[in-house]
Amino acid sequence: MKLGAAAALVTSALLLTAACGTDDNSGLPGAVDFSADHLDCGPSGSLLASGSSAQANAMEVWVNTYQANCDDSQINYKATGSGAGIQEFLQGRTAFAGSDSVMSDEELVASRSVCADGGQAIHLPLAAGPIAIGYNLPGVEDLVLDAPTLARIFDSGITRWNDPAIAALNPGVTLPDLPITPFHRSDGSGTTDNLTQYLNGSAPQEWPHEPGKNWKGKGGQAADGSSGLVGMVQQNAGAISYFELSYAHQNNISTVSIDTGAPEPVAVSVENASSAIAAGEVVGEGGDLALELDYATREPGAYPIVLVTYEIICDKGNNPGTLDLTKAFLGYAAGDEGQGALAEIDYAPIPDRIIAQVRDRVAGMS
Repeated sequence: MKLGAAAALVTSALLLTAACGTDDNSGLPGAVDFSADHLDCGPSGSLLASGSSAQANAMEVWVNTYQANCDDSQINYKATGSGAGIQEFLQGRTAFAGSDSVMSDEELVASRSVCADGGQAIHLPLAAGPIAIGYNLPGVEDLVLDAPTLARIFDSGITRWNDPAIAALNPGVTLPDLPITPFHRSDGSGTTDNLTQYLNGSAPQEWPHEPGKNWKGKGGQAADGSSGLVGMVQQNAGAISYFELSYAHQNNISTVSIDTGAPEPVAVSVENASSAIAAGEVVGEGGDLALELDYATREPGAYPIVLVTYEIICDKGNNPGTLDLTKAFLGYAAGDEGQGALAEIDYAPIPDRIIAQVRDRVAGMS
């Protein structure tokens, strides 16, 4: 089915709201096909959702595909950031929220006031993305770092690129005697949360700071949003930072391979991120599908710095006015076609054993 005028308008609207978030992406790579072979449409109507801007490109594809194939339905997703999305959901203003991090215990308790019939919020993992470590180092096309060295770089413990610790990981590579300029997010970010979860989980001695959305490392310079970090890396020789893989690809930024202790360093890629997510365990209870990842994995080909984005819904007691449309839309996104579209735009699909549970939760929404 061809994309009609109404759906084209939605594309523009979604791009506009995504640009307002702190992780505004720079557009979808190449031409994206919004057709679908098998899509079970829900009822006509509209719903509003907001949250994680790291999943803005995935939502753009899902929203446009759903609307191109389902007449008289309007899905509005605002990429306001995870924290804002959770708050809007807890205020009863949205049908679901997107978040790069799991809700706090306090937020879960608060969800009982918006979920009717004794319901509570649960997390549904729908997409994942590798977090790339991007750098600007003239003359160095391939760079390997491990968790302890990366932690010391971002905590201002290693300050020059020809430091012996970096040289030991890169035999035969001529490293310039150049200051390292690490950049981190100035705003609260799920990307920061996931990076620091990795650093603390893999190198706790070198990164003793508590993981979180707000940066706690020493020194470095700050920039707003992933797009701000990209600009700083591009403009400053010796810079290093972190952002979703799509930013690195779209801006031709060199990326670090991670020495995890596996036989070979692991490059950042959708496939390698999927291997790491597949080893994750569901730790949520009562139908919640929050995941715990093994950041210290040594599995060959498993890239450990990954971000999982969750859609947050009520297990029961959802708004009856948007329930059926929400179930249809999330059912498509969790289905084979919705998940299959992710790898083309630098996201990792959720592994089969986990996405099967997501589909059951969506089908059981009430």
